[in-house]
Amino acid sequence: MKVLVACEYSGIVRDAFTAKGHDAWSCDILPTESEGNHIQDDILKHLDRGWDLMIAHPPCTHLAVSGARWFTSGHKPWSLQVEALEFVRQLLNAPVEKIALENPVSVISTKIRKPTQIIQPYHYGHEVRKTTCLWLKNLPKLIPTKIVEPKMIKMKNGKSMSKFCYETFKLPNKIRGKMRSRFFKGIARAMAEQWG
Repeated sequence: MKVLVACEYSGIVRDAFTAKGHDAWSCDILPTESEGNHIQDDILKHLDRGWDLMIAHPPCTHLAVSGARWFTSGHKPWSLQVEALEFVRQLLNAPVEKIALENPVSVISTKIRKPTQIIQPYHYGHEVRKTTCLWLKNLPKLIPTKIVEPKMIKMKNGKSMSKFCYETFKLPNKIRGKMRSRFFKGIARAMAEQWG
């Protein structure tokens, strides 16, 4: 199967599909972090190349509800969110038979459509709670492969936070975004096994 992993520079999902024998390619404006088939370019230029499956990870910077306050407070222009949503629409409407688009809880749910499925990394062997939404086209919902207990930190205000998220807050801004957006290998393996 010919697989395109859109907006991926880590190679995590690409490598999971390659390991299963697929012709998998990642595409991002950044260079890949690992050896493998990678297109360093604007993904929109490569959507019509006869892909059987596309898994897309559009940047969540202007989509996630966690950053919505920056728009309502006037710190960011609304045009950034409008552009991000248009990019998502173009990915969802790509001429690809099977599509999975992944993002955290975001405005995609209210501005485009509700997700097909909501998953957690701890359903796939990672001790992390990080709500992940999937918008699927011609694909079955992912089935959990290894449910584990997420590691949580109790905050001073009495609320709980995933240890993973808590630890990323300590990182410098330049690294924090990359670490928080890195996809989980257990979910990538499940995608390759169940959708490949």
